[in-house]
Parts: sequence; structure tokens; C-alpha cells
Amino acid sequence: MLALATIGFAVTFWAWALLGPLGSTLHDRLQLTAFQQALLVAVPVLVGSLGRIPVGALTDRLGARIMFPAAAALTILPVLYLGHVADSLTAYLVGGFFLGIGGTTFAIGVPFVNAWFPPERRGLALGVFGAGMGGTAIAAFTTVQLSAAMGPAFPFDLVAGVLLAYAVVAWLLLRDRPDRPVAPGSLWTRLGAVLRLPATWQLSFLYAVAFGGFVAFSVYLPTYLTSAYGLEKADAAVRTAGFVVLAVAMRPVGGWLSDRFDAVKVLLAAYGVATVLAVLAALQLTLVPTGTAAFLGIALALGLGTGAVFALVARLVPAERVGAVTGVVGAAGGLGGFFPPLVMGTVYGLTGSYLVGLLLLALTAAGAAALTATAVRRRAVAA
Repeated sequence: MLALATIGFAVTFWAWALLGPLGSTLHDRLQLTAFQQALLVAVPVLVGSLGRIPVGALTDRLGARIMFPAAAALTILPVLYLGHVADSLTAYLVGGFFLGIGGTTFAIGVPFVNAWFPPERRGLALGVFGAGMGGTAIAAFTTVQLSAAMGPAFPFDLVAGVLLAYAVVAWLLLRDRPDRPVAPGSLWTRLGAVLRLPATWQLSFLYAVAFGGFVAFSVYLPTYLTSAYGLEKADAAVRTAGFVVLAVAMRPVGGWLSDRFDAVKVLLAAYGVATVLAVLAALQLTLVPTGTAAFLGIALALGLGTGAVFALVARLVPAERVGAVTGVVGAAGGLGGFFPPLVMGTVYGLTGSYLVGLLLLALTAAGAAALTATAVRRRAVAA
């Protein structure tokens, strides 16, 4: 069940991230401004993030056996639309809006995996599932190269075929735990109860910084590297994929460390490292070795942080509300990835520099460390 959920998460995230690597290509083809380019790659992130709120609550009620195949199947339509129909900024924005469906599956998988594992193993299990966000690395590694070699529609056709195959397999093989807790009440009643939990808001902010930072870099780093360092598009895409792979690999490590030691300590270390390295990256020193080391260090820290946050979710939230809380926290993480590309594009358009944007990242990470050390630590000790 863990393997099926992780594969589904990876496949739908591959679809969700298709537009990010093509940002520079679409900028040239459609004559976009820096803000329009940032908006184009950020729209799927926004929709996928907000969509996790109702999807998480529905998963608490209907189960992943229904929700996973449905989400995969529904994502096929915008993928094919973007590959064969879209030819203007408006058309790509419409396709990107519905492509956001692929980003909602995180809120399906977390309660599903949480139900199958005992508390002492949930951190690692959720970290393994979370490694499915490596679907963004598949997109970063392959989209530009496949477009150049096989034609611009081929990456979209490939992803559509993989989504269809997964939807069929998931429908046949995926099973919810028979005794999983089911939350009572209507969708809105359950969401209201979740939003009244202080832990929901605290975890949402922490995840917005950790996962939001990861998403922001995965969709905007190609643009940053081409603008700030003059790299070729394919080279920038490969370097971004390296960033994504490291962050993804560190997510289960963050969950495992949280099981073995303490999620609060892991989060403090992660946010502290991210703060220091974001300041270093803001100085825009030579790409090799300083800039590369800074960005890879940020990837390591953000990956550890994403794993540790959901180890805390399993610890602080009642089992029957994990799906709904995951939807809200996951939405916050996606929203955390929506705004930084817009800020970076706007700041670069106004100043010709990324200094302010990266310093804001450092300030936000420092705020997350402060929240972890105070209110979150007290809540974790009480739990």
C-alpha cells in the first residue's frame, strides 16, 4: 500500500510540475514578462494547494481507494490540453489551473499511509511517501530534453499515458485499512473543527516554509539560473533536478530522524541551516562552488524539514482528522510555493537582482525556527 501511494504521488506530481521546466521556453515563445512567466508556473501550485483542503476532508470520508484513481484520471485532461491545444498565455493559464488537480494527491496519501502504520513508524513511512514529490525531479530532468528530441507535445502525451495506467492499477489494487477511523459530520463541519485546532495553524506555517520553499525552488530555479548566471536552459533544468533529488532524498531521512530523536530538534536544525544559506545565496557569489553548495544545502535543509513536519502531524492530530489537517497543512505548503516565484519575478523585474527575494526567504526561515522553539515545542511536549 505504501508503494502504491508513493508511486501515485510521484506520477501526479510529475504532471503537476510539467510547466515549471518549460518556463523559459514559454517566455520566449509567448513573449512573456518576468511576472507573467512566474504566474504561469505558479498557477498549478496555487490550485493544487487550495484543492488539498476539500480533497483531504473527502479522503477522511471516502478513502484513498476512490480518491487516488479519481485524481489521477482527472489530471489527464489538462495534461492533454496543455500538450495539444494551449497556444497563448490565457490558454496556458486555464490548463495550468486544472493541472493543479495533480497537486492535491498529497492530502490523499498522508491519511492513507498514516492509517496503515503504528505511531513509532509513521515518521519514516510518511517520509517515504513524501519522497513521491520526486515526481517534480522527473519533470525537471526530462521535460525540456523530451520536448527538444521528440516534439513539444511528447512529454504531455507520456505523462497522460502514465496517469491512465496508474489510475487503472490503483483502482484494482489500492485498499484502505478496513478499520480506519472515519470522521463524523459533513465536510464543512469537519473542516471547521480542524481550523479551530491551534496545531493546524502552527504546522501550516512550518510546512509553508519547508515544502513551500522546495516547491518555489523547483519551479523557479531554472529561471533564476538562466537570469542570474546565464546558464543554458537545459543546463539549468538539470541543476534544478539535482536540487529536487536531494530535497526528496532528505524527506524520509527527516521522518526517520524524527522517529529516532525528536521532530522539534530536526526542524530547528533545518530552519537554522536554511536561514544561513539563504543569506549566503543572496550574495550571488560564484556558482561553483559557493552558489552550488548554498543551494544544495538549502535543498537538504528543506527536505529534512518537510519530513519532520508530518512526523509532528501524526503526533499532534487525532487519527480521524489527519486527512483534513493534512489538506490544510498541505495547502499552506503549496501556497508557500506559490508566492515566492511571483515575488522573485517582480523583484527581479524592478531591480535586476534577486537579493531582496532571497533575504526574505532567510527571514521567513528564521521566523519558522523561532515558532518551532517556542509554541510548537510546548505543544509537542504536552502531547
